[in-house]
Amino acid sequence: MADTQFFDSPQGRRIAYHKTQGRGPTVVFLGGLKSDMEGTKALHLETWARARGQGFLRFDYSGHGESSGTFEEGCIGDWHQDSLAAVAALTEGPLVLVGSSMGGWQALLLARAIPDRVAGMVTIAAAPDFTEDGYWASFTEAQKAALESVGHVELPSDYMEPYVITRRMIEDGRRNLVLRGDLRFDFPVRFLQGTADTAVSTETALRLLETAQGPDIRLTLVKDADHRFSDDDCLNLIERSVNKVISRAKLS
Repeated sequence: MADTQFFDSPQGRRIAYHKTQGRGPTVVFLGGLKSDMEGTKALHLETWARARGQGFLRFDYSGHGESSGTFEEGCIGDWHQDSLAAVAALTEGPLVLVGSSMGGWQALLLARAIPDRVAGMVTIAAAPDFTEDGYWASFTEAQKAALESVGHVELPSDYMEPYVITRRMIEDGRRNLVLRGDLRFDFPVRFLQGTADTAVSTETALRLLETAQGPDIRLTLVKDADHRFSDDDCLNLIERSVNKVISRAKLS
């Protein structure tokens, strides 16, 4: 496997990435919160892209994986800046965005920021607005007070060490909400969601489907699939969904 490469973003963050050369549209994988570009879904899609000669990009947000910074320093807006910087520096032409969990929120933000470049989108257990509708909405008064006095709270995770959620992440998340207004997509979109996901609810997926507007939008629910969405059946579904989006994308 090729060595990790790096570039410096306009904000001075050193971003780690792997890029596969190939035909367009370039498929860009956007990972989840505290995930990195070495995850099962990212590597599966990279293998798929190489086999068909498709351009592909995976990268680590700042504070994730091999990129600079610490997780606790970051927030949704910072990682959006990283995503914008990565596609600006490392890709040309149309993009198909594949966003997993928090990466689904990042895909929605990218589509809003650079709609002229996005030709299609696939999300996997997308978690838009989770800082507000998940974290803040579920915080106790004691946790909210700790955010004010200490500046952070720790939340348990089903998949790794506790998340440190900072006041900055909550406040910045409010500036990047996407489910409070119309989301218009003039390109094919596929939302994928497992019914056994304990991190992102089916209700969130349905809300996203209801908010999204466009001529070619589908939500697929997979019974008993969890948040990882990484068994063979789920990986094959992701692959088929990306294929479908590419086949239906307007690339001219």
